[in-house]
Amino acid sequence: MLSEKMLELGTNRSVIRDLFEYGKKRKAEIGEDKVFDFSLGNPSVPAPACVREAALDLLQNEDEILLHGYTSAQGDAGLRKAIADYVNGQHGTNLTADNFYITVGAAASLSISLKALAEEGDEFITFAPFFPEYRVFVENTGSKLVVVKSDPKSFQIDPDALKEAITEHTKGVILNSPNNPSGVVITEDGIQNLCRILEEKQEEYGHPIFLISDEPYRELVYDDVKVPYLMNEYDNTIVCYSYSKSLSLPGERIGYIAVSDRAVEWKKIYAAVCGAGRALGYVCAPSLFQQVVKRCQGQTSDVSVYKKNRDLLCRALTEYGYHCVKPDGAFYLFVEALEEDANAFSMKAREYELLLVPADSFGTPGYVRISYCVSTEQIEKSLPAFRELARAYGK
Repeated sequence: MLSEKMLELGTNRSVIRDLFEYGKKRKAEIGEDKVFDFSLGNPSVPAPACVREAALDLLQNEDEILLHGYTSAQGDAGLRKAIADYVNGQHGTNLTADNFYITVGAAASLSISLKALAEEGDEFITFAPFFPEYRVFVENTGSKLVVVKSDPKSFQIDPDALKEAITEHTKGVILNSPNNPSGVVITEDGIQNLCRILEEKQEEYGHPIFLISDEPYRELVYDDVKVPYLMNEYDNTIVCYSYSKSLSLPGERIGYIAVSDRAVEWKKIYAAVCGAGRALGYVCAPSLFQQVVKRCQGQTSDVSVYKKNRDLLCRALTEYGYHCVKPDGAFYLFVEALEEDANAFSMKAREYELLLVPADSFGTPGYVRISYCVSTEQIEKSLPAFRELARAYGK
């Protein structure tokens, strides 16, 4: 009567969302200020002023019928040109409006891109730790997700493990840098090694292997860390981007797909992206926020707040005896659980009102993710709880 797979997905929510819902219930019971919710990557920094200014101006001065009406299925041409101009100026590319498809956030960007590429029997590779929904997105196309372990100390790409994982069935590699959940930024050397391996394997197997760059955290980097632009490193690249983090707009669901003009038969790839968007029902992203982000190209929220939170949390947790992977970007801290079972550790943390996401579903058992895109005050108030949790384990 029903799709058993869809029933399973609807019945068993992601561990992140499940913990978030538990947090809402717990806050209602004992008070919001007494629960230290580090579950969801929901930006706590306000959107830059240009967002409010653009939205107000549009609502007050633009034709309401046009403003709230449908755009082209692939997005407003003026917005797509504005993005192309911005990306070209930043990265020296030669893209046009016709390389861009406007999407309902990064999840839609990935779902559409995978649907556009996938054929029967295909495999897509990603690196642990990885965002758990990758598995859902890949398997929904009928393809298989192949998870490659990263270097256990740095969480950088292990080139030998990657070479071993690529087969004749490999259609693409999903790369997320800065990474959710570790905050790690893949180094330039790591990117160059990745691209060299993919080029060698394309030649070996005689078909394209696509690099799908998942980039919602591109602008969220610290200490002058550089994030290479993958279209300049590898021809068969598709960039999936979202304004959710850079402009603090997660609930507005606005992003894009960019197909490299150097990819093999890129116009056909773009047409397949349009077809996948149609098949999945992801056409005509929210028109008001298409116009808002058109006016906010190059703007970001105040990243310094996240850096302050990172430094405060890293320093304190290290002092208490936790082992943390210091992030170069995003707003997540990846912490080794104080017992082998990260799920049990996460449940123990609840006794101290700490909501920490166990990382088994991220492909890295034994770790928890702490989302520090919360108020600095919450972090400061949570530190005694982290200390007591560590003491409970003899730290």
